[in-house]
Amino acid sequence: MELEGRYIRLSARKIVLTICFLSILVVLIPVTASLGAASVPLADVFKAIAARLLPFLNLNVSQFADTIVWDLRLPRVAMAIIAGSGFALSGSVMQGVMRNPLVSPYTLGISAAAGFGAALAIVLGVGLTGGGESLLISNAFIFAVLAALLVFLLAKLRQMTPEALILAGIASMYLFSALTSSLQYIGTNEEVSGIVFWLLGSLAGATWRNVLFVTAIFIVALPVLMKYAWDLNAMVAGDETAAALGTNTKRARLICLITATLITASIVCFNGVIGFICLVSPHITRMLIGSDHRFLLPASCISGAILLLVADTLARVVFSPSEIPIGIMTAVIGVPFFVYLILTRRKENFA
Repeated sequence: MELEGRYIRLSARKIVLTICFLSILVVLIPVTASLGAASVPLADVFKAIAARLLPFLNLNVSQFADTIVWDLRLPRVAMAIIAGSGFALSGSVMQGVMRNPLVSPYTLGISAAAGFGAALAIVLGVGLTGGGESLLISNAFIFAVLAALLVFLLAKLRQMTPEALILAGIASMYLFSALTSSLQYIGTNEEVSGIVFWLLGSLAGATWRNVLFVTAIFIVALPVLMKYAWDLNAMVAGDETAAALGTNTKRARLICLITATLITASIVCFNGVIGFICLVSPHITRMLIGSDHRFLLPASCISGAILLLVADTLARVVFSPSEIPIGIMTAVIGVPFFVYLILTRRKENFA
């Protein structure tokens, strides 16, 4: 009874912390929508949102506030939330599957491959779809998925162990980084600038259509990964222990990694390479919530959304009207925290 009571108290604490995270995120939405080169009073933000969602109220909203909030700010805020959630979710899953706190979609070469796909579209105009922005987006998505398949194929030769996956991912990352550097070498100054801007990441191009596409993939992927939350808990203790508990480790690892890859690819293809969210958010959440993936996965989504939303807002307002690439801002936020982890934590406990 005592153990059962302690478990209930711990679970209640995790739920309360998750609700607190969610409350912070809800408060940040209108606040971040009001900030930018053209500031909109917070009251006007609420009125603009209410006027669209509750048209029967007949609220009087200026065209300026309506355009800024609905056409410029809210799509970007929504993309920051869904992208931060997706990055954090994929990072949490990959760290659990690999039993390694340093693993992320970038470690497996997914982002490097997406970068190469984008560079290929920018410099050579080569791809499987039409031209322009659609070519860049489709190239980034396709090459991110191809990189994951390459990693799985190489790891299968070593029976899909976490170590084999990490080594294959590192090899893939260096391969696609080298190919991207080659395209930068032969590209014009304008093309190289386009590649660099894309590799630094930006949410400036967020539209409701892009948000809906990423959200659809996230909504499909989240239940799949939550279904394997218990298996992730088992695999943290080692493949032998997980197998003894009835987990098909190869199938669980493959499904989780493919699902996490699709989430990452869908985000990166629209927004470029955004680092550290998928690495830092799971660490922050694990320190507060614990390592039970039933709670860790949803809480990581919320903390990732908060981090990316704050980072994007800072990128917009620190040197307003100029804007800092979001990849730089997330590194500025993430590196000090990462150093703090190295200095203060002797060993990450996933058990």
